[in-house]
Amino acid sequence: MNSFKNYTIPFTPAKAYSTKVAYFSMEFAVDQSLKIFSGGLGFLAGSHMRSAYELEQNMIGIGILWKYGYYDQVRDPDNKMGVMWQQKSYNFLQDTGIQFQITINDHPVWVKAMYLPPERFGSAPLFLLTTDVKENDYLSKTITNCLYDSNPETKIAQSIILGVGGAKLLDEINYGAEVYHLNEAHGLSAAFYLYAKDHNIQSVREKLVLTTHTPVDAGNEKHNIDQLFKMSFFQDLTLKEVKEISGIKGETFDHTLVALRMAKMANGVSKIHGEVANEMWGKYENIAPIISITNSQNHNYWADEKLNNAANSKNIKEFDARKKELKKRLFINLADQTGKWFDPNVLTIVWARRFAGYKRADLITRDIEQFKEIICNAKMPVQIIWAGKPYPKDQGAVQMFNDLVVFCSNYPNVAIMTGYEMRLSKLLKQGSDVWLNNPRIPQEASGTSGMTAAMNGCVNLSTWDGWIPEFVEHGKNGFVVPPVDYEKLSEEEQDKADMDNLFKIIKDEITPLYYNDPKGWFKVVARAMQEISPEFESGRMAKDYYTKLYKNKALF
Repeated sequence: MNSFKNYTIPFTPAKAYSTKVAYFSMEFAVDQSLKIFSGGLGFLAGSHMRSAYELEQNMIGIGILWKYGYYDQVRDPDNKMGVMWQQKSYNFLQDTGIQFQITINDHPVWVKAMYLPPERFGSAPLFLLTTDVKENDYLSKTITNCLYDSNPETKIAQSIILGVGGAKLLDEINYGAEVYHLNEAHGLSAAFYLYAKDHNIQSVREKLVLTTHTPVDAGNEKHNIDQLFKMSFFQDLTLKEVKEISGIKGETFDHTLVALRMAKMANGVSKIHGEVANEMWGKYENIAPIISITNSQNHNYWADEKLNNAANSKNIKEFDARKKELKKRLFINLADQTGKWFDPNVLTIVWARRFAGYKRADLITRDIEQFKEIICNAKMPVQIIWAGKPYPKDQGAVQMFNDLVVFCSNYPNVAIMTGYEMRLSKLLKQGSDVWLNNPRIPQEASGTSGMTAAMNGCVNLSTWDGWIPEFVEHGKNGFVVPPVDYEKLSEEEQDKADMDNLFKIIKDEITPLYYNDPKGWFKVVARAMQEISPEFESGRMAKDYYTKLYKNKALF
């Protein structure tokens, strides 16, 4: 192993990808055993790291070693959702021996760097930062305790660890990163660390790129600029300097907006999101060009090889046998959690992702009569599974989860599962027939779960949002809820229109095709599996970042 003091990646990078890139992300879902992720952002970062390694890209990841992870989703005695914070320990991480100080809130904080070698999980090298070291006082030790801490000051401190700590680590290991890629603006403080070196904003722009995942203004991190200044977010810069280079004139510091002003290039994570992002931010001065690079997922990790081989050879019998086997695996896990046995011969619909209001997990439960019509159909029965982790402080999302727990108790063929992380996610995608995705348009930036579902012979049923318009041809490789004039409808009216159309597609198209035309169903499934790659495989995405984002020069 090379010395961490003069670090080079432990393999020869491919010539096309020799540019040195440091990828900053709050979370990475590289493997189930390394619980430093919460959901989609982490899944995306994990797939990116895996594909970067497969392509031999000169990239390293910079993240945080969360002592308690995000949270462990468990059940309370009444089967409703419980939140458990459990300390994690990883003997497969390597101690780099590197420890340094940064300033937070005018207070010196020690940061230690741990290392995930690429051969462990087949990912790009990953450096993880922690403040849980004996040299720190109690409060400093707790900064890296919990991913997405609810305390505003702790969240700011965490972003300083990621940004300033990550940038300083790069100096400590002498990596010589040519590109600082921010996966969301959480690591923005790195830009001010770079600026403080020579006070040259152009040199910062030449290095900095941003990926934004958030299509609604409320979802973009904002803080009071005086609070950030007090907490040393801007290093030793004066507030006057900060306002000059950031363009912030009031008290509210919008992290995404400032990142766009300090970056040379940025990207949205689907074609639609690229358009939405330009509409959101195009009204502001001096922002970086925003292009579209659609999110993708790693096929080697997520796809079942036997299922794909059967689909590629057009062996329906072999495909059906393997699909039923995968469904049985899922249903054993389901029975263990809920006490319900599902039938592998029955059409199985799954809704699984982060619980959030706009994602509308409960949409098809809002009309009981139509709901009963599909789940109580003896000739063409349907089974439904929900899964997902809400942000624990999002009371509305937690309540929606718990309402579904109660709702599911009334029916033998519907259930809700806890512990939606990488392992369960794979089980659900491999063991389902239909992947239900019904966010309120246009609030889903990308939504990659349907990609990995399609890799495993699961047909997408979705609203016309995120990545779906780039892939689904209705009735040929998936099914799409027909858009209505959403701008003229209230949220309640939009939800009603989408719900009615969902039921209509399930009743009139999906269930008859599944039960009455097995060859037709296989044709849809096989086409989806064939067409999901390479366009929505993360190797394409990793290539696009090098060719479309990293190598371009700053335009202003």
